[in-house]
Amino acid sequence: MAAQAEVFLVGATGLLGNRLTSAFLAKGATVRALVRPGATGEKKQALDALKAKGVELVEGDITDPTDRLAAAIGGAQTVVSAIQGGPDLIVDGQANLLTAAEQAGAARFVPSDFAIDITRLDDGDNFMIDWRRQAAAGFAGTPLGVLSVLNGAFVEVMVGFMDLIDWEKGTLSHWGNPDQPLDLTTVQDTAAYTAAAVLDPALTNGGTMRFAGEVVSMLHFHAAVERGTGRKLELRTLGTAEELRSEIEHRAKATQNPFDYVALQYQWCMVTGKGKFDSLDNDRYAEIKPTSVEEFVRGAGLGA
Repeated sequence: MAAQAEVFLVGATGLLGNRLTSAFLAKGATVRALVRPGATGEKKQALDALKAKGVELVEGDITDPTDRLAAAIGGAQTVVSAIQGGPDLIVDGQANLLTAAEQAGAARFVPSDFAIDITRLDDGDNFMIDWRRQAAAGFAGTPLGVLSVLNGAFVEVMVGFMDLIDWEKGTLSHWGNPDQPLDLTTVQDTAAYTAAAVLDPALTNGGTMRFAGEVVSMLHFHAAVERGTGRKLELRTLGTAEELRSEIEHRAKATQNPFDYVALQYQWCMVTGKGKFDSLDNDRYAEIKPTSVEEFVRGAGLGA
């Protein structure tokens, strides 16, 4: 792909999308971002920051009529989705975006996967990944090269959303075998690997690329967090993988909101090894030197 490749990005103001814009620009690509009209407050500030970086903003929505969305895509060779949301966006919205990309004459489509190995999971293992698997099934038959980028778990999620660390109590908790290897990558490094893959001329036909900033067990994760923070954290075992599965089923029966247990579903997929990558593509882009868990924790000032 040419150095002046044009990328159309959806979700540019999100945690990953914002970093993707910088990663693409740093590699010489031009970026056009789809943004919803009428932004105010912090959202408008985020859009102004994108414009200041050189991103072209196009107002619209992923659910817009296909003709309008295709016009927004324009001459972009690659359409990248970094959206988050429910099946209305992940399944239906991305199907609409793919159709628009086909109509616009794009060559490649990158769906918002960015997760553990969704190709190894079964329906029901994780309801959010089920949406991505459903979306992927709908991409079959497209003439575009569909490029799926997988990064394991975000380090940011591991030290936050998963509720593994209680800084006040000084504990780090886990389920399952603490020696089970886990694939972890920072958001920044995920963006760097994604940009490298998108601009890789050998990947125009798409495929699945798997990257991990670091592969660590929970024992190593615990030690890295302690080194990065300079704090001692009691390592607590919450139960076996089978007991975790039972806890997920118990919570599923007790609530109408699946987000009450989705963090546990992610953990189950990881601690069982079911979502583990069999191989990594890091060496393809050896110029990228990913951040370790210890480096990230130290740089983020966590646990202070």
